[in-house]
Amino acid sequence: MMSAPRLALIAALALLAACQSEPSAEVPAAAAAASEKSAALRNMEQVAIAAHRCWFASRDPVFASYSFANELNSFSGQPRFLLVPRGDFGGRPLLVVQASGAAGTVTSFGPLLDGAAGSRIRGDIARFASGDASCGTSA
Repeated sequence: MMSAPRLALIAALALLAACQSEPSAEVPAAAAAASEKSAALRNMEQVAIAAHRCWFASRDPVFASYSFANELNSFSGQPRFLLVPRGDFGGRPLLVVQASGAAGTVTSFGPLLDGAAGSRIRGDIARFASGDASCGTSA
């Protein structure tokens, strides 16, 4: 025969097990949102590292009058980086490169894309987003 404390413990455990609820239908949606952010962040980290290395760390003269403003820790689910006038991190962005969605699709916009280096910037971003971190040729 079981002792009273042991019987009480078994009863308490059975009661706790009975109180467990079914998993919420919202859990998969939350997990999907987290994976979207993960894919977007993963892709933007790759693009931002390559862009910074190829455009700024290399001292490319095409980008000498711009500063790189990293905003990868965005809580909007769209990590991004900006090119702004040199030394003016609060200035109007001249280029925005961001990623979003379940696939982490990288998009870009801004007046720099309409300038002389626009085709090079678009090509670099597409190459970086594809996983090729090579710097390519300068404009």
